[in-house]
Amino acid sequence: MAAGTRSNFVFVSRDGEVMAHSARRFFVVFFLGGAASHAKSGDAHRRLIEMPLKPMAPALSLTDLSGKRHETAAYTGRIVVINFWATWCAPCRRELPALQRAYETMRSKGVTVLAVNIGESPDRVRRFLLDRGVTFPILTDPTANARQRWQVQGMPTTYVVDPRGRIYFGAIGERDWASDQLIEQILSLGAHATPTK
Repeated sequence: MAAGTRSNFVFVSRDGEVMAHSARRFFVVFFLGGAASHAKSGDAHRRLIEMPLKPMAPALSLTDLSGKRHETAAYTGRIVVINFWATWCAPCRRELPALQRAYETMRSKGVTVLAVNIGESPDRVRRFLLDRGVTFPILTDPTANARQRWQVQGMPTTYVVDPRGRIYFGAIGERDWASDQLIEQILSLGAHATPTK
């Protein structure tokens, strides 16, 4: 990487974990197919990548910082943006304000944002967020079990789940979530979405 440039993506080692072929299939297709073609077009940091296979979203059942449990099954009928991040990840920190602005724009249109912190304690995450003005649910996964199930190879990684529960779009690396382009892509899934209260 040239001096003075910054990465919009932080690689996460799998620490020797072995994943079943079927479990990693959607990530491989996502990254090698869609991500590669978008990178060639120079569009990789602006748009979301459409998943060719539209797999069903893996189960997710985690608590937020207030102790409320969130399960993906409970969001059927809504668009859900699921962002995997960590406090030590600079691109994750940079995109948080844009994610908050996007949430404020889209929540009345049936879009839920869930940010899943990977591998850190709730206390650490709570301290980090004290003055950041984040109002969407922050879920914690101190054991990082969701990382393997959701094929998080680097952070931030974000998936957009459609109202039918399918992973429709993905993004590896930092995005400007408040951009008109990304908001338009996300809202395009909402023909049958249920407004978020």
